[in-house]
Parts: sequence; C-alpha cells; structure tokens
Amino acid sequence: MQDILEQLDTLIRQRMAAGNTDESYVATLHKQGLNKILEKVGEEAVETILAAKDVASQGPDALVYETADLWFHTLVMLAEAGSSSDAVLKELARRFGLSGLDEKAARSLKH
Repeated sequence: MQDILEQLDTLIRQRMAAGNTDESYVATLHKQGLNKILEKVGEEAVETILAAKDVASQGPDALVYETADLWFHTLVMLAEAGSSSDAVLKELARRFGLSGLDEKAARSLKH
C-alpha cells in the first residue's frame, strides 16, 4: 500500500507544478493557497468524525469513503508544506514499538 501513497504524492506534486486549474482539483487547491487546503482538511476531518459516529447505523463504507477524502486532502496539505507521506511513514516507523504513553510524555518534555 505504500506504493499508492508514493504514487499519490507524485501525482499531487505534478498537478501542483502543472497549475492547470481547468483540469485539476489539486492545482485549484494549490492556487487557492494553504488556508483553503487547511479548510478542506478540517472539513474532511469533521465529515470523517460524523461518519464514525454513524457507523453503527450506516456501516463502515461511509467512514472509509470519508477517511479516504481526509487522507487525500492531508497529502495535498503535506505537499503544499514541502513534505510527503514518506515523512509521515518514517515518523510512524520511528514510533513503532514505543508505548504511546511514553512517546506522548517525551513530546511534552520537548515543548
């Protein structure tokens, strides 16, 4: 599955660079700037939360759909910030095997 994230990262960067807002949603978001992208991430996060709340009555399909939207918009946000899914995967790998409580405590010591 990491391949699909790499492919999406590449496609997002290509569409941002091409700048063709007539044919690319990503280019449109990029042209509108970081605040618009953040707005979309927030909107998708809320929709994901609402789908999770309704999963008992609606089933998991809507949750999966909304999570895909959230992940996609998060990838656009990362690209806009000069990062990628690879950086997130490396951070998750770094945390793998650590107690979540220990990792959170270490973060609070740094701040």
